[in-house]
Amino acid sequence: MRHSASLMRIGVHAVDWLAFAGAGALSFVWRFDLADASLNAMYAQLIFGGASMMLLVSTLVYRSWRGGQLLAMLGRVGLSWLITWGVIMTWLVLTQTAIDYSRLLLAWWAGSSLVLSWLARVVVYLMMSGLRSMGVNHMKVLMVGTGGSVSAIRRRVKASAWTGFKVVGVATAQNEKALDYAIQNLQPDEVWIFQPPGDTKAIQRVLHALRHSTANIRLVPDMEMLQFMNHGVTMVLGVPMLDISSSPMAGMNLVLKWIEDKVLGALILLLISPLLFAISLAVKLSSPGPVLFRQKRHGWNGEEISILKFRSMYVHEEDATVSVTQATKGDPRITPLGKFLRSTSLDELPQFFNVLMGSMSIVGPRPHAVAHNFEYREHIPRYMLRHKVKPGITGWAQVNGFRGETDTMEKMELRVQADLYYIENWSLWLDLKIIILTIFKGFVGKNAY
Repeated sequence: MRHSASLMRIGVHAVDWLAFAGAGALSFVWRFDLADASLNAMYAQLIFGGASMMLLVSTLVYRSWRGGQLLAMLGRVGLSWLITWGVIMTWLVLTQTAIDYSRLLLAWWAGSSLVLSWLARVVVYLMMSGLRSMGVNHMKVLMVGTGGSVSAIRRRVKASAWTGFKVVGVATAQNEKALDYAIQNLQPDEVWIFQPPGDTKAIQRVLHALRHSTANIRLVPDMEMLQFMNHGVTMVLGVPMLDISSSPMAGMNLVLKWIEDKVLGALILLLISPLLFAISLAVKLSSPGPVLFRQKRHGWNGEEISILKFRSMYVHEEDATVSVTQATKGDPRITPLGKFLRSTSLDELPQFFNVLMGSMSIVGPRPHAVAHNFEYREHIPRYMLRHKVKPGITGWAQVNGFRGETDTMEKMELRVQADLYYIENWSLWLDLKIIILTIFKGFVGKNAY
């Protein structure tokens, strides 16, 4: 039963490859005459390479469908497609071969490959949902423990029957006879243990009872402990250690984040360059002073960085390392144009240059003034953990309404909680989701002055 999950994963990746390659082949047939052998070979290499890149990227961002959501799955497909086409176009430009290929075909291939990839995943999703509703490919789950966590997760399993999990029983570590009976007669594929990690005796009793079983065994942490965990295990000197606080930016994650920032940052800068020029001219003509200004902030690992902004205030003196007066509603320091720029977040656009220079990311916790960090770190627990990743132009806090003035400690605490949620749950899909949400609701806000 359990080996079918790996086969399912291989099948999903095969569907990704076929959908991407099929879209390229159909676009070629629509655009060209199949009689030209040299043209066939040239495009066949490109289509094969592009589909293989899609396969590689989708493998990196793949998540098991069990326990997941359809929209999240489609979002990961979209993210794989975006990265794949970013790599294809970058390669064509760097090798100076873009001129050899039909732009119309590439455009059709790009659009149709996304649509076909989505449709293929939906078809497979519906097929798997139908099979699981008939009892095929179910994973039998035995829960061991008591308390609210058992009830809460059991309700989630019941509400998400399409994922294939089926709770076949609930036992306790204290009743060893009942536990042995459940394991021998129910023959679960998975055993979820809900005992506190410190209760080693109870966990040992469960493991002893499972000594003849090949079931997957999972320890479900206490829900209240989750807020302290970074959801990871790191090997240190050969010893697995649970991460309470660590940066997700390591290994392949760091590479993927770097590619995301450089590729998307360059594309966005290219698209907004006319807007940058128009704003620069407007700032210069509307009031005396420089177009841009730099402000010291804390970046990754608390290092000091200088961020760029369009000037939105009249020129005045203020030592940012001693105290920074937050802008408030009706602030006389703000120029009329600056009021518009700040309310729409257009004053932040020069920070895409910070992204390309490597001091910021497109998505991450918003950097606060140095003086604010010195103040808030003394009053808000885990405040400095915001600096476990690079600061961003937009972030989870901003798309959830926590932007602009933070005139109370409670508002800042809510922003910090959102930032820590982002760090602890980081993924390329979450970054893409935040970017899309920013387009629709992240530029304006009632608290932005």
